[in-house]
Amino acid sequence: MLIEGLYKATANEKTAEGISAKVHLNKDHAIFKGHFPGNPVMPGVCMIQIIKELTEEATGKNLFLTVSSNIKFMAIINPEKNPDLQLAIDIAQENGEVKVKNTTSFEDTVALKLSATFKVIDG
Repeated sequence: MLIEGLYKATANEKTAEGISAKVHLNKDHAIFKGHFPGNPVMPGVCMIQIIKELTEEATGKNLFLTVSSNIKFMAIINPEKNPDLQLAIDIAQENGEVKVKNTTSFEDTVALKLSATFKVIDG
């Protein structure tokens, strides 16, 4: 985990297309003290990192983001109000690459949609 203690995976199930995961955000993590004081917002780059880490766990491969062809932030994720997130991650592996399509939501609100390509790296 790149950002220790930011989140905890509470469920992770394989689906026909990839995985369905649930994570719980740590509203007391230091990152929220700066982003933003008094009004915490989950940084988009941290959401992308969580998607990468869950995909690495599902594939058993180390990944490096090479292409983010579509990223839409559709709702603010406030860890105090909505700490529990659901992530649907479709995963396709081909030619040393892992292609991902993700939808992240809380309750009935879609917060993030992402299409990305990761390169499989050694180590």
